[in-house]
Parts: sequence; C-alpha cells; structure tokens
Amino acid sequence: MTDTAEATDRQQVAAPPTLLYLMKQVELAVRAELDELARPVGLTALQYTALTVLERHPDLTAAHLARHSFVTAQSMADMVTALADRKLIERHRDPADRRRLVIALTPEGERLLDQLRPQVAALERQMLSLMSDVEAGELRRSVELCRQALRRPDRRTGDAP
Repeated sequence: MTDTAEATDRQQVAAPPTLLYLMKQVELAVRAELDELARPVGLTALQYTALTVLERHPDLTAAHLARHSFVTAQSMADMVTALADRKLIERHRDPADRRRLVIALTPEGERLLDQLRPQVAALERQMLSLMSDVEAGELRRSVELCRQALRRPDRRTGDAP
C-alpha cells in the first residue's frame, strides 16, 4: 500500500469531531455573524450580548454582568464605560442595597436591541434551517440540559452563573 493510500485509509477511519469541538465551531460562527450584524450600529458581538443579558436581567452588578456575558471583569469594566458613554446603559444605586451600583438598559439601549432583533432572529433561523421544527426544539432542549449539567453555583454568592 502506498503512503497516500494509507493516509486516506487513516482519514476514513478517523473519529468524528467531538461534540465539544462542534459546539465551539458553532459558537465561533455565530459570534462572527453577530459581529457583522452589530458592526453597522457600532457594537461588537460581546457588547450586544451584554445588552441582551441586561434586557433579561436588569439591575446587575458589573461582576454579575461579566459572568453572564462570558467576559472578564476587566473587559466588562471597559465595556460598561463604552456602553454608558453611548447612553445605551446606565449605572444607578441598587434600591435593595444602596451601597451597590447596578447597571440597566436605557430606552436607547432597548431601541437598539429592537433594531437588531429581526436580523438576529434571521441568523437563528439560518442556523436551524437544515432542521425540522421538531429537531430544532429537541436541539434547544438538549443544549439547555447541557447548560444545566455544567452550571456550578458561584462560591461567593451561591448564584448560578
């Protein structure tokens, strides 16, 4: 057998990519597409993510927002400054604990998310376009189960990330 034939045989019996690898590839593709969608309005995919987190969970501290947005506290500090400068978010005292500063969307931030919502929905439809509605629903349930299985309570607060 030639070296080329042996290499081809090894490629044919190679294990398929792991699910972790495939999920990372999907994440990278989605992030690249979100960057393209958000760029015209002056946002990055990470800034868009932070805004959507605040939409679902208003009045987070910067530390909690960083954890929910998958960035470091230092990166979030820079991001909060940039988003506040654009008047997309605001910082105010937590009504439950006046010592804490929390972050919330402004009406301008809400308008920007509303502007991007149709394009983001189209991206999700594209991602799921090769699946039936049933398969897409099963994928959503399966990914949610994966997320739940990997959640660890935050040791400092007892909160899940």
